[in-house]
Amino acid sequence: MRFDDFWCRDDDFEFAPCDRCGSTESPCRCNRRPRQPDHEVLVNKVVCSKQVQKVAEAIIPLTALGITLPPGGTLPLITLTPNLAGIVQNSTILRDEVVNTGYVPATITVAGIATPVSVSLPFQQHTPCPGACPEDTLTEAPLEVESIIIQPIPLAVVAGTVGVASALFKVILRTTITVTRPVVGKLNQKDLSNLCDVNHHRCEAGAPRTIQFPLTGAAPGPTPPPAAASGPTETE
Repeated sequence: MRFDDFWCRDDDFEFAPCDRCGSTESPCRCNRRPRQPDHEVLVNKVVCSKQVQKVAEAIIPLTALGITLPPGGTLPLITLTPNLAGIVQNSTILRDEVVNTGYVPATITVAGIATPVSVSLPFQQHTPCPGACPEDTLTEAPLEVESIIIQPIPLAVVAGTVGVASALFKVILRTTITVTRPVVGKLNQKDLSNLCDVNHHRCEAGAPRTIQFPLTGAAPGPTPPPAAASGPTETE
């Protein structure tokens, strides 16, 4: 029996061993399989993808809004309108974590007071992302308003009368963040377990990163009325 009876040697086909027939008198036929292309491709590997909330909030004195409220007085209607188009945010990827900071410009309108007040509500979000490294790529879905909350804060209780001097203004935003990494694979590989990072030193520990984002230098302007309600407003 010849060696060619057991192996396919055609350059256009993979070398595939023949199964034994169980007989020493008749040779087995080769299982000839077409050879697949062996090209390398660059793909993005998803390191992590999570839905997160960003909470922008600030405590503002009522006097800054033009409200003078005596103890036991009734708080006028207050409306908070965020400006989604003016949101300023900066993101950075650390080892196993994504850090996002910024602020939401908004307009506070008080019933009975003609001039609205423009404010900036800061936020910061730390999201665990196992396996993430500083050289990875961060993609974020458009922000959506999940809720708007206005919470009066009692200052003191005098003779059973509650005095309110400030209020908490909060905007809860929702988005999805995805961290990806460019890797190299082969076009004909059967699974994605054998992928090579294009940067083998991506996750090496180095000096602590110091990041200072620039200021815009411009105060937030008045917010135009939204076309549709972006979220519920609650006054507790």
